[in-house]
Amino acid sequence: MATELPRLRQDWALDFVVVNGENATGGAGLSTAHAAIIFGAGADCITLGDHAFDQREMMAAIEQDTRILRPLNYARLAPGRGARVFEAPGGRKVLVAQVLGRVFMKQPFDDPFSAIEAALKPAPLGAAVQAIIVDVHAEATSEKNALGHWCDGRASLVVGTHTHIPTSDTRILARGTAYQSDAGMCGDYDSVIGMDKLEPISRFVTGMTKARFTPADGPATLCGVFVETDDATGLARRVVPVRAGGTLSPSSP
Repeated sequence: MATELPRLRQDWALDFVVVNGENATGGAGLSTAHAAIIFGAGADCITLGDHAFDQREMMAAIEQDTRILRPLNYARLAPGRGARVFEAPGGRKVLVAQVLGRVFMKQPFDDPFSAIEAALKPAPLGAAVQAIIVDVHAEATSEKNALGHWCDGRASLVVGTHTHIPTSDTRILARGTAYQSDAGMCGDYDSVIGMDKLEPISRFVTGMTKARFTPADGPATLCGVFVETDDATGLARRVVPVRAGGTLSPSSP
């Protein structure tokens, strides 16, 4: 990602870039050093997820750097925030919000539907803000899909994260919101969701743990979603899956 993003930002004239940094540090949360690398590569905002505070230093860092967001429906006393309005070129405003799904997740998070409703209500699309990006960090595609339809017409883009595999359901929903169930990971796809293959396969075959998971370090593919929005309405004009570098077939605007 750090290699590809600067070029893509320039080539595609990107106005605003959101990166999910949930597993950037060895597959377990985000360190301040890796956050600096992501921002240095051209990201405007970093979202986290259920592993938001695996790196303990993030507890303090997220209070100091408001460009980093944790899920809205995380524990109520958790540091940081789950939504923020950012400034984009030309004086435009972009709301970024993240929620955690509850289906198949290990922790009993609060209701993501009411959490995102509370974030969207004071920032009507095309009026208070010119674009809204919602990151749904969830396991179940059904829950991501339901949240996409829940936000349809009220967000520019609803995109899922967490499962590490890009989905092929990129589209614009009936009321104008762009949607993809999972953006996919930025990493080595000659792996088991980003980890060296041997230990995950061994655990599946034997049911036993022999070693720690270690990140795969082969050629990485940058995966994501490109969306073009209408400044007047904030709705999507065009949405395209993004894949650059590595072993997956390329896709670009």
